[in-house]
Amino acid sequence: MSSRPGFPSLTAACAEIAALAPRTAAEGPWRSGALAALARHGVLAMFVPCDAGGTGDAERDLVAALAAIAERCLTTALALSQWAAAVRIIAGGPPAVRERLPPLAAGAEFTTVGISQLTTSRQHGPAPALTATSEEGVWRLDGVCPWVTGADSVATIVTGAATDDGGRRFFVVPAGSPGLEIDSPLALLALDGSRTAEVRFQGVRVTETISAGPDGPRTGGLATTALAVGATRASIALVAAEAAARPALAPIAAGLAAEAADLIARLDAAATHGVEPVDRDRLRADANGLVVRAAQAALTAAKGAGFVRGHPAERLARESLFFLVWSCPQAVSGAVLCELAGLG
Repeated sequence: MSSRPGFPSLTAACAEIAALAPRTAAEGPWRSGALAALARHGVLAMFVPCDAGGTGDAERDLVAALAAIAERCLTTALALSQWAAAVRIIAGGPPAVRERLPPLAAGAEFTTVGISQLTTSRQHGPAPALTATSEEGVWRLDGVCPWVTGADSVATIVTGAATDDGGRRFFVVPAGSPGLEIDSPLALLALDGSRTAEVRFQGVRVTETISAGPDGPRTGGLATTALAVGATRASIALVAAEAAARPALAPIAAGLAAEAADLIARLDAAATHGVEPVDRDRLRADANGLVVRAAQAALTAAKGAGFVRGHPAERLARESLFFLVWSCPQAVSGAVLCELAGLG
């Protein structure tokens, strides 16, 4: 992908992120200092518009940054992607809401997003998981947001709810709001450092609101694919390292690297020129398949040592499975299931 004058700061940030990765895996990037490092090197500012304290970088550079960080620490990249999604929503709000952007760009406070209840989670129940009722200029939120990364580590949560007039809206909810209950972080197969938790709303009153637009939030966008690309590169690097001692593995590493290069080129083109939803979903499905296969190749190349908890191959194998369930619209999950069943 492309580089720009500011990318040397990204290189320095990635070095710090890699050094902090073990601590981040245990404590999360908010406590380990990983997100603070991104702020210090100007990476957070990349995602914030120029008129709101950021540098307003192009989409292709944002995608490249996410992939580079994911290659060093997927936990940090996941938290960053959720922060960036929240920032994107806030940036589309009225002036009073946009005033939150400069502190976010500087890393003075952190935010996250919880909108899976509008996109992929709990879509088949008899009632919306989270509802918003207008009460004399104040909105009352009731229900649950099932997946919120870093819920107990941020100043605000950007969420979305079904409104009493049949529409949808986003809301910026301070973490200390009365009636807001944050559960303990979920025990996940991987990425426990993401501190992902369920958040409950019991009559939470909010004034900061943003229109969701006619199509609602986007699901399975380029950020998820970028993180898969970064995780894939980490697995390929492990296979290549094993190939240094076992030349028979060299063609395996080369083949995976070539496939990844093609995927990266497609991702870069999509970020630069835009992409139709069907092609975006195909790109995401291909990335999902590759990240899982590359991780399995890394585990196989590492042999028994890679099956011991704490080995990089073991971690990469678990983390790769995250992409099978994270923000997967039906078109993506269906394509992956067909591939797994040999029907693709």
